[in-house]
Amino acid sequence: MAKELPILPSTVQPADEAQAESFQYSRVFCQKENSPPLRLLMEFLKSRGQTPIAPPDMDDTMLDEWAWVQVTLGYDRDRKPIQVLCVRDRGTYQDVFDKEKAQFLDLVSAHDDIEAGLVREYIERARFILTTRFVQNDITDEGYDFNGWILEFYQEQCNGIVQIDNQGFYSPKGDLILDLSVKVE
Repeated sequence: MAKELPILPSTVQPADEAQAESFQYSRVFCQKENSPPLRLLMEFLKSRGQTPIAPPDMDDTMLDEWAWVQVTLGYDRDRKPIQVLCVRDRGTYQDVFDKEKAQFLDLVSAHDDIEAGLVREYIERARFILTTRFVQNDITDEGYDFNGWILEFYQEQCNGIVQIDNQGFYSPKGDLILDLSVKVE
């Protein structure tokens, strides 16, 4: 598992790459202290009828690791995989966690309704942020579903709230509760 961070979308890309690949980001701001081991995510995905494709060089012991940082999970061998990243309020990438948390608190502070207050509380209490990233022009409906199951797992297992770039924050029932249709940069 490589450590390709920071998680925030980069505004500087080579021209060819910028035209070829546009990434979509989604996050779960999680209040649980530790992220579950990857094995639990894999079992959850399989229980939902998904067939996660792990990297071929992934050591089986990594599935039981709770302090993982990044993994790529495929949903279709003919499509690019979804990158799943996890930064915590402690450790090597704490600065990335702090930056992303501050960025979203600032973004949400422009709203003053009850829903924004709820979102703000989730962000303030977050202990780790789970981020998914995929190539927008390569994903299928099955890939969107696969990404959705990943987000749902962390939302349920880690007392989290889902955020999707260019959309907003979602309740556990899947309702958009805070519309942030402006791209986060």
